[in-house]
Amino acid sequence: MRYTKNIIFSICFLLGFASCSDTLDLTPEDYFGSGNFWQNESQVNNFMVGIHKQLRDNQFMFLRLGEMRGGGFSNIDRQNTSLNELPIIEQRINENASGVSSWAGLYGSIIQINLFIQNVEKIAFLNETRKKYLLGQAYGLRAFHYFHLLRTYGGVPIRTEPEVLNGNTDPVSLRKARSTEAEVLAFIKADIAKSLSSFESSISPADKTQWSPNATRMLKGDAFLWSARVYNTTADLAEAKSALQSVTGTSLQSSFPSVFAYNQKNNKEIIFAMRNFVGESEMTGVGSFLYATFNFSNQHYKDSLASGPLLVDPLEIANSNSQQIIQRYGYTFELFRLYDTRDKRRDATFYDYYRLNTATKPAGIVIRNTALVKFLGTISANKRYFSDDWPVYREAERLLMLAEIANAEGADPTQFIKPLRDRSYAPQADPNPFVNGSRDNNEIFIFTERAKEFVYEGKRWYDAIRMKVGNEPIAFISAAHPFGVINKTTQAHMVRWPIEPAIWTNDPLVNQTPGYPTTKPN
Repeated sequence: MRYTKNIIFSICFLLGFASCSDTLDLTPEDYFGSGNFWQNESQVNNFMVGIHKQLRDNQFMFLRLGEMRGGGFSNIDRQNTSLNELPIIEQRINENASGVSSWAGLYGSIIQINLFIQNVEKIAFLNETRKKYLLGQAYGLRAFHYFHLLRTYGGVPIRTEPEVLNGNTDPVSLRKARSTEAEVLAFIKADIAKSLSSFESSISPADKTQWSPNATRMLKGDAFLWSARVYNTTADLAEAKSALQSVTGTSLQSSFPSVFAYNQKNNKEIIFAMRNFVGESEMTGVGSFLYATFNFSNQHYKDSLASGPLLVDPLEIANSNSQQIIQRYGYTFELFRLYDTRDKRRDATFYDYYRLNTATKPAGIVIRNTALVKFLGTISANKRYFSDDWPVYREAERLLMLAEIANAEGADPTQFIKPLRDRSYAPQADPNPFVNGSRDNNEIFIFTERAKEFVYEGKRWYDAIRMKVGNEPIAFISAAHPFGVINKTTQAHMVRWPIEPAIWTNDPLVNQTPGYPTTKPN
């Protein structure tokens, strides 16, 4: 019992004394020191399924890290409800309001992946091809988690062993300082190389919800593009392009809504996604981006001219399976207006509605609002289930990353942009087709396309930091520009997130993220 308590304490130490119950729940009661696991292929396969389940459990965290600070989230209450996480949305994070805690909870997953790698590498009963494939998944998933940590915090502690699960319960010996950003990036690249080497010539399976060779190739393109653009490692641009070009067997869906449709899971556009099923799991948080029907108050219309009926429940969400349906988050109406009215993505992403003052003639608009309809899921047995899959990588992103690379190289990115624009307006012709221009103008165009294409897919904040205008991140564009979110003069350090005092209190080797005021003793 004392040994188990030491393990629990040490895991809490590693995670900053938060989310400990979630981490420990992943481990069977007789796991520690029992020797009952890693005895057959079924156990190994099930452990990998568990890693993917934990990945899915973190879906909303990946959304939070990759999108909430990107300028697309609104801080305006439009349904008489309090909004969540405004300090993140409004860039008001600091040491005592860090936005997320315990390194975003990602080390819990990393510890499990480390344990998997340690045990599978020495297993003898697995077929060698299967063993290498599983390690390809594990190294790819570990690199994926560290890539999120790098883009969030910059330098972080690099842990490659499941120290606590191996019996090291001494908090002092478990201390580990933050590695530099360069060291973390090098570690990510090395894990990506190990993943690709382990996969060898394996073909990506039809099931797009298990990490695959194509997923690692996309991650390599993503990470090397980040390296080239954020750290000015010019040679990595070619590496990113080569990785993206090596993705095989994917193509765009013919229509934008079909990419996310519940009845079209594993479609040809998806490269890697987090799986949800009716009766098994739902996508986290979608209900918080919709509306509460009681707040329509006989004053809301679909049409801003009040030419239609008053709204009751146009999206049929009132009878949901489990999630609370009330608007705790919202996207800006400016994002909705970014779409051309003929762009099919607009109404497949948002449902716009209006509160009007009908006492005036014509009726005046009091509130403009949107509900997120991109991941509405399906209705089963008269209940709404938000059980669409959440895409991590898809063909549309591969094309837009190739467009970004072409533009950075000084080439014409039209061939990569046109297929997406054509789909967005089909069967009509694109009324405003992309025309190759200056590098900065092209960059803004590509960023805009990504902003419209990847709503609720966790991309925009990372895009704003990676993509550049005038050799500066788009996030630094003047506050007068709709894409500017950070004041370069006073907030440049905020491209990375702070850590809370609990982390450096429990591990004195860990320093605060550079630039943030801290009470940590020298």
